[in-house]
Amino acid sequence: MGFYAKYVLPRIAHFVCSSKLITQQRKKVVPRARGRVLEIGIGSGLNLPFYDPEKVRHVWGLDPNEDMWNLNSSHSVSFDVEFLQASAEKIPLVDDSADSIVVTYTLCSVPKTIEALQDMRRVLRPGGELIFCEHGAAPEQRVRRWQKRLNPIWQKAAGGCRLNLQIPTLLKQGGFKIRALDTMYIQGMKFASFNYWGTAVSATA
Repeated sequence: MGFYAKYVLPRIAHFVCSSKLITQQRKKVVPRARGRVLEIGIGSGLNLPFYDPEKVRHVWGLDPNEDMWNLNSSHSVSFDVEFLQASAEKIPLVDDSADSIVVTYTLCSVPKTIEALQDMRRVLRPGGELIFCEHGAAPEQRVRRWQKRLNPIWQKAAGGCRLNLQIPTLLKQGGFKIRALDTMYIQGMKFASFNYWGTAVSATA
């Protein structure tokens, strides 16, 4: 891991992902989690303040980058939090472990997205919810063209983040059935600010 990836990128990601607009998006989805929660891409723990302590018993925070987790020294919450240093494609939990899975602004940087979603479905108990908020492909063709043009540069600068993921399509390909879905642009650069958020369950549930 180079200097930029180890020391610079985590701080940029923490700063951007703690913005007021993104925080407002987190508040819309994270309180839905209940029971034993697996958070994919916990990063520096920015979602932790928004879990409902009356509904959540335990959070597994999965992230391949421990440097991100260590950026935030304040992880004080009333429920148990266990950091798992691992990739989303190989989740170190047994089948049907989690009552809820939370993924916010993470799928864009998971290299094997379908494989990761399939493993999330494996560890999610029958009837459990996948709770998501992601940025992705914009509805306008003009903006999508810019997303495609900028992707190669953006990926290198932003730790593998892809701008134009079709989030609903990926969820379905990963074996999920969408229960609720909202979309809109949040304030910011249009090519990076179209958001999808909602809930999904296993398609076989």
